Amino acid sequence: METKLTKAIGRLLPDRLACRATPVISVVDRLLTDTDSASQSQRLAAFAFAVRIAGALIAFVSQVLLARWLGSFEYGVFVAVWACVLVLGTLSGAGFPSAAIRFIAEYRERKQPDLQRGIIVFSLSVSFLVSTILAALGAWILYARPELVADPFVVPIYLAAICLPMLSTPGVLDGVGRAFNWPAIAFVPTYIIRPVSILLILGVGLMLGYPASANTAMWSTIIACYLTSAGQFFCVFKKLLKYLPTGKPKFRAKYWVFTALPMFLVEGFYYLQTSVDILFVSIMTRPEDTAIYYASTKVLALVHFVYFSVRAAVSHQYSALHTAGDIQAFDVFVQKTVTWTFWPSLLLAIFMMVFGKFFLMLFGPEYVAGQSLIWILALGIVIRASIGPAEALLTMSGNQTSCAGVYAATLFVNVALNLSLIPHYGLHGAAIATTCALTFESVALYSMARRCLGLHPFILPARSGNSKSERRADAS
Repeated sequence: METKLTKAIGRLLPDRLACRATPVISVVDRLLTDTDSASQSQRLAAFAFAVRIAGALIAFVSQVLLARWLGSFEYGVFVAVWACVLVLGTLSGAGFPSAAIRFIAEYRERKQPDLQRGIIVFSLSVSFLVSTILAALGAWILYARPELVADPFVVPIYLAAICLPMLSTPGVLDGVGRAFNWPAIAFVPTYIIRPVSILLILGVGLMLGYPASANTAMWSTIIACYLTSAGQFFCVFKKLLKYLPTGKPKFRAKYWVFTALPMFLVEGFYYLQTSVDILFVSIMTRPEDTAIYYASTKVLALVHFVYFSVRAAVSHQYSALHTAGDIQAFDVFVQKTVTWTFWPSLLLAIFMMVFGKFFLMLFGPEYVAGQSLIWILALGIVIRASIGPAEALLTMSGNQTSCAGVYAATLFVNVALNLSLIPHYGLHGAAIATTCALTFESVALYSMARRCLGLHPFILPARSGNSKSERRADAS
């Protein structure tokens, strides 16, 4: 079918060029205008990936500048505390960032706006309350037992407690934006505005004469997080007033809590296992070594973001397709998401393995020691990408308990390997432990998706008639 875009190309280009360009333009036009789930997810994935690329570049530049401004010791202290508070911020959501995505998509499909309002209000309330309690509890424990941590970490941890609520509630706001297909609101504040704000505020502070320390960096982070979260909150609710009919919210608190609990375990185990290497490195090595390891992970952040972008774009579509009950369409869509994840991840991993040394040199000459870590960690990322966002597939289809079990086992493997390998092999031991844990996780998630859903979330095609959807199609 000829569209306005193809007609315009036909008028602007010579006939021969127009004939050659028309098939490509038709594909682009279809991706930009079609309203089916695959096209919507591709648009969201493309936007999310673009934001994550920009965010990765901004984060990388900011980490380079932080390492240069603070020095390896203070930078190591800051990133150790920041890594911990990011994990706690995720845990403080109590599973409701993912639960909000699932239930909003489900209630939109069923045209139940009262329940949409309810899950949004309930998710934000729980997230803010839990994060505030956790921050107060952590500050009290540190006040009562200051000997639990080394002196350079005490003040930054107190400051991290102040920041914690504004790292938790944005997770729910991200989920609301993703569920309503508002990618700018979902991704830009967290991945663009917040890191830029941290960098600008810290830069101004240093220019005004404040010391180049982890404490100054944490104060800058607090201000940036509160400003960014307040702006995102305002934007989300302004959009909700326009797109969600007004009325009273309806609550199913018990059902939501019991559904979110396994999601909380999934998210908790997942983020713990993705951060456990940095946590153990910060505990078992010097701050300077922590800085080198963290810089190596930041170099690979762009590779990670392929997976995160696809996961962010398709989670709500997984929920909608599972609710619709079309198993064959669900299976086809899953295969597409695996492809979207694996090939870009592989190409970017190869690029970083070749050129990672030059990126590390930007942090400082001592950071080049992390080049071999990039090779080890990149292998694990590629293996994990071969199954796509399989954990989102399980959680969005009601199999969050099984997914939580996989991540609990993976966390156990990761912790055991880090404890065993770091004392003998140092930073390389942490990298090997992470790659082995990612391999275990990938095999376990794939096996669980096959058993629970009969799907084949893997980059290599399944044998004909081997999936549940194909068997059902043959039977019908």
